[in-house]
Amino acid sequence: MALTDTHAVSHGNIFSNIFAAIGRAFVHAAESNHRMQKIQYLTSLSDAELAARGIKREDIARHVFRDVFYV
Repeated sequence: MALTDTHAVSHGNIFSNIFAAIGRAFVHAAESNHRMQKIQYLTSLSDAELAARGIKREDIARHVFRDVFYV
């Protein structure tokens, strides 16, 4: 029995690899930010649960970043 792997690995350009790694680092940093985790949590709540907290769905980001940004 023969096995065939059709997944081709592209080594690409060294610069594109560097920039891709930097981009992944920025995404990881943003996802691990406690404010982004709070936004994800609030987004997962139902409208009724948000209303009980006094938050409208469209105001989640404003609520989470209220001490940093004035919008």
